[in-house]
Amino acid sequence: QVQVVESGGGLVQAGGSLRLSCAASGRTSSWYAMAWFRQAPGKERRFVAGFTWSSSADYADSVKGRFTISRDLVKNALYLQMSNLQPEDTALYYCAMAPVFTGWGPRRENAYDYWGQGTQVTVSS
Repeated sequence: QVQVVESGGGLVQAGGSLRLSCAASGRTSSWYAMAWFRQAPGKERRFVAGFTWSSSADYADSVKGRFTISRDLVKNALYLQMSNLQPEDTALYYCAMAPVFTGWGPRRENAYDYWGQGTQVTVSS
């Protein structure tokens, strides 16, 4: 059974940094796509950053230049280095994994079968 677990969230002041980690277990094959999404209070869950197996990193416009996604395919791990955090980055951050291509683009929630429980990031002004 696949499990996805995020860690690294917390409370930080505006301008600060955090590093999120995601560990996936229960699968030895490679993933089609790996991504971070976030959901702010009262808003829909949205794509933040991700990879497909054949692509370089992709970022939402709102985080370009501030966030860096990386992966360790041997460890089945995904990371998100977040810098210059702002109050509008406050959200529950989710890690998502897609074992195969299902027809949905990698920025779409429907592309992903496995999700973590989320890790809270709160940025104070």
